[in-house]
Amino acid sequence: PEWSSPAFQQLSGVTQTCATKTVGWDDVAYFCYPFTLDVIFTPGDESEDSLPQWPVLYFEVLSLDFWQRYRVEGYGSLVLPASPGLHMLTIPTWRPVELGTVAELRRFFIGGSPELEDITYVRIPSTFKGERLSRLGFRTETTGSVTFRLYCLQQSKAFLETNALRQHRQSVLDRLGGFSQQTSVYNVLEAFQRARRRMQEARKSLPQDLISTSASTV
Repeated sequence: PEWSSPAFQQLSGVTQTCATKTVGWDDVAYFCYPFTLDVIFTPGDESEDSLPQWPVLYFEVLSLDFWQRYRVEGYGSLVLPASPGLHMLTIPTWRPVELGTVAELRRFFIGGSPELEDITYVRIPSTFKGERLSRLGFRTETTGSVTFRLYCLQQSKAFLETNALRQHRQSVLDRLGGFSQQTSVYNVLEAFQRARRRMQEARKSLPQDLISTSASTV
């Protein structure tokens, strides 16, 4: 509830169909599908000590064969990284299964398979209001994994204020340092002027014959 997105932001999408190739013992598909997502966090009650829940990305993997038969190959979810930078995340997937040989034969020859009506059931259903979620009797099997390459950027007014305050402090320190240098120079000049005045006063108080004698010897 503390996250929102711009009105023009598209929060769902479908990738292109990608052919797989064998890498070792696995069938791998390189989708290379770029997407951009902008979300805005608005803090609620600041008195709460709990950390905010980060946005979750849900995904579903489908397969399509030569006869245009599609099958659900897996579901998964990804919590977006809380730190900025580059992140490589590999998320395992699973799919619901039906018991019996007939269900597997139907999946192989006809296509189709059990699907989730609500994709948020991958983690916590959006309609769940209790304290404990039971998945007893819900049969699944692991299928594979999906790798995401995420480039995360974060912007905050707090960052800007902190940076501006740091720059302000730095400029104040620089100016104070300049003032201290100028003050030290002024102190030296004033001391030199005072010594010069004392020398001139002492010179005036001396007898004239002594001053002329010392001048001739120098």
